[in-house]
Amino acid sequence: MEFSRAQHDDHLEHFEAHGAAPLPSSNESGHVEHDGARIWYAAYGAGAPVILLHGGLGHSGNWGYQIPALVEAGHRVVVIDSRGHGRSTRDARPYTYELMASDVLAVMDSLQLEKAAMVGWSDGACVALVLASIAPERAGGVFFFGCNMDPSGTKPFVPTPVIDRCFSRHARDYAQLSATPDDFDAFVGAVSEMMRTQPNYTAQQLAQIRVPVAIVQSEHDEFIKPEHADYLARHIPGAELIVLTGVSHFAPLQRPAQFNRAVLEFLRRVLS
Repeated sequence: MEFSRAQHDDHLEHFEAHGAAPLPSSNESGHVEHDGARIWYAAYGAGAPVILLHGGLGHSGNWGYQIPALVEAGHRVVVIDSRGHGRSTRDARPYTYELMASDVLAVMDSLQLEKAAMVGWSDGACVALVLASIAPERAGGVFFFGCNMDPSGTKPFVPTPVIDRCFSRHARDYAQLSATPDDFDAFVGAVSEMMRTQPNYTAQQLAQIRVPVAIVQSEHDEFIKPEHADYLARHIPGAELIVLTGVSHFAPLQRPAQFNRAVLEFLRRVLS
């Protein structure tokens, strides 16, 4: 069964069974050795560079519906598996968003990318905004989808069938891709601890961010409070708030065409 970018998978039934669309053939892929980890990346297309950063417990394959649309629009697209996720390894240190942001910079250095726009989903959004705050000269803009910048921004966790289907897919993919395929439970515990306690950016720190930012919130996001998205948009200078209707935290999988339109419009503004 094939699911196209124009269709809907609101309940993630297709994603649970099949995953996202397979990644296309890459121009270049491999690993970058950095700070105790081997970080996997792949690059596609040519043009203004865009880095896609996936969510917690996921991997770059979750961007299967976005890469073709961005390549068609004339972008060089780079995907990165966060340390410990997908094909990337990690050491014994606890996860931090700052450490993962430094991994992204290492991949950029390896690919000789001086600057790139960032599209981040959930944990990947946090990584992108942390990178923009510590190395603003490397970030052409941040599309910040479905994430918080301090622990007060999250809703109490309530399991749903959609979340369960996504988690099931993540478990299967981890077993297939990871260098430590039997360690999924420990992996979930370590990532969950990071999510529970980080990030901890203050309003004053947000006010120092100096790159173009779009705060993107889904109408039915299961994890992020809408008032937190409003707060981020108010406190990051020049940030805009974009609300995606009819979708949840999994919008890139549920309604790819809608998500892709928002991303491409943002990239047209920040890269023009």
